[in-house]
Amino acid sequence: MAEEKWEDRMIKWFAFEHLPEHLRDVSAAFHKLAQSICFAIDPGPERTVALRKLLEAKDAAVRATVHPGG
Repeated sequence: MAEEKWEDRMIKWFAFEHLPEHLRDVSAAFHKLAQSICFAIDPGPERTVALRKLLEAKDAAVRATVHPGG
């Protein structure tokens, strides 16, 4: 049951293994935090919002790494 609690359909969007190493390092931190959120918070609409906003932050961090300074 504990494993089911942390599983979330959004976790797939935090995958980082396919990225080049310098982007993998940035993205991996967000993956770890997404997993922590899923372990700590029961499934529901607010957890989904938290993961969605974290995903936006991850995407922005990866873009900032690709194009420093915008």
